[in-house]
Amino acid sequence: MGGFLAGGAAPTRRAVIGGGLALGALAGLGRPARAAEPIRIGFPVPITGPFGAEAKDQVRSAELAVRQFNEAGGLGGRMAELLVRDDKLNPGEAATRTLELIEKDRAHFIVGALSSAVQLSVNEITRSRKVLYVSISQSDTINEAKDFGRTTFHEALNPHMTTAAVAKHAFRKGSRIAYLAADYAYGHEMLRGFKRAAAAIGAETAGEILHPFGAPDYSTFMPRLRAMRPDILCICNFGRDQANAIKQANDFGMKRASRLVVPVLLHNQRLAAGPDAFEGVVGAANYFWRLEETVPSARAFNDAFRAAHGGAVPTDYGAYAYTAVRALLMAVTKAGGTDTEAVVTALEGLTYDVAKGPEHYRACDHQAVQSVLVLESKKKSEMAGEADLFTILAIEPGSEAALRSCEELGHRA
Repeated sequence: MGGFLAGGAAPTRRAVIGGGLALGALAGLGRPARAAEPIRIGFPVPITGPFGAEAKDQVRSAELAVRQFNEAGGLGGRMAELLVRDDKLNPGEAATRTLELIEKDRAHFIVGALSSAVQLSVNEITRSRKVLYVSISQSDTINEAKDFGRTTFHEALNPHMTTAAVAKHAFRKGSRIAYLAADYAYGHEMLRGFKRAAAAIGAETAGEILHPFGAPDYSTFMPRLRAMRPDILCICNFGRDQANAIKQANDFGMKRASRLVVPVLLHNQRLAAGPDAFEGVVGAANYFWRLEETVPSARAFNDAFRAAHGGAVPTDYGAYAYTAVRALLMAVTKAGGTDTEAVVTALEGLTYDVAKGPEHYRACDHQAVQSVLVLESKKKSEMAGEADLFTILAIEPGSEAALRSCEELGHRA
């Protein structure tokens, strides 16, 4: 897929007329100076495939961040470009596209990926090439010492902090919990996080079932889950898998005996499945547009997105892209250029509030320390409009205490 610039159009470049005049045959003619090299941000995301809805939201929000930077004058007139590539949700494809972005397109930085395995593949390339990478997908592994590098930053929530926040508000001592989890890194990490949180609370595991990625039918799992007699059914999957699993759990009457809980309550999947299937489902999110009622930066982000997209509101995974690109460009400004070491240092020392309140990156693993929203999907009768999907039950404040310790991740003090 070809690269896109913010707003979908090439920026106007003003020729700068040199002060001196050429000699000989060119006497009397001004010689244009070379335009400042653009700040190139490579952006590999799965435009095609089951996570395409979330990926396209990320592109729209990243484009907005770049557009705002350029409209504010860029870096002393030096503009930014967003180079979007389709990684097709495939680690090998992502590695190839990332290598092309670095070596062919001369991207200064990489932001993107929407899968645990894909982001690790991207990170392997960027780390080996010493290119700054900001991941915008949940992962616990990318923070661990074996996969971490100085140029690695993780803007997304991670499964540990996500599941802990949900469990705090959904689990109770003595609750029986059954798990349906996707059989790949995302499902495994969310399952581990929920079990860890449940053990601390005193909840019991009634049983667990792993399902293949992209399973078209969950009907064979539902009788087995129902036989576990859980108080809570945790469905740990992503994208279309979430919508399909919740719809079928609803069809099989699981809600009559069990509360449905997910680690991440996805905006787009709730829209796709409708209010009835998702009614009462509880989960976490990094962002929901109704934060604008209490957070000024959320209001500014929403207003800018509405103006650019016909009144539509930004989504959760879109917000990851926006905050990542905005923070990166703030660090570029602070560093005064695109030198990798200088920008890494600037990003390490940055506290930023661009969409949801203050954030910063923890020193040992470059994990974004940020709030976690705990949401409940609304009944249709409670909705004030198509986008009024959730009630914010709680906002867990950003805290390094909510993360796994640096020592546990393998980082030396």
